[in-house]
Amino acid sequence: MSQLGTAPHRSAHPPLTRTVARWMVSFLGFPLGGLAAMVVSGPVDSPAAAILGGLLTGSVLGAAQAVAMRADLLTWVTATAAGLAVGLAVGSSVVDHRTGLGDLVVQGAISGLGVGAAQSLVLVRRIGPVALLWPAYLAAAWAIGWAVTTAAGVQVEEQFTVFGAAGAVTVTLLTAVLPVLLHTRSFTEKSS
Repeated sequence: MSQLGTAPHRSAHPPLTRTVARWMVSFLGFPLGGLAAMVVSGPVDSPAAAILGGLLTGSVLGAAQAVAMRADLLTWVTATAAGLAVGLAVGSSVVDHRTGLGDLVVQGAISGLGVGAAQSLVLVRRIGPVALLWPAYLAAAWAIGWAVTTAAGVQVEEQFTVFGAAGAVTVTLLTAVLPVLLHTRSFTEKSS
């Protein structure tokens, strides 16, 4: 296993297109995690609901991303779930659980920052100091995800833990930079 905890590939180095395609399928972690949270913890209308919903959504999303990246499942799921639990609790509290476009953009930025900060602790061992940029990048991506979801007419007033499918596809596309970076670093390390 590498420092990120990736399992060995069947081939020495899968094509970049396959790496990105696997990542794009991980978008399903957003709606599936959001659905699990809505069923178990209900709407994000209190800090407790935000923490539980963030843990559930983050666990499902983290699992989907770990499988896509072939990363250590437990490490990535733990980081993603903890980051979203904290980020969503803080973000939803900052906007007082409101669901206007501006409120959800702020909540998304704070949630993305939380997830990005936790994930960067895992990534720094693999990609070095560039991992410190991940929290800010993810904050921007998640803010965009909520803007896209709201513009698409999703009933955001139901106080979901995470944006809808349109936002999920957008964020997954924006964050495809991560598997590309990991793929490139892996290729560089093997060539050295």
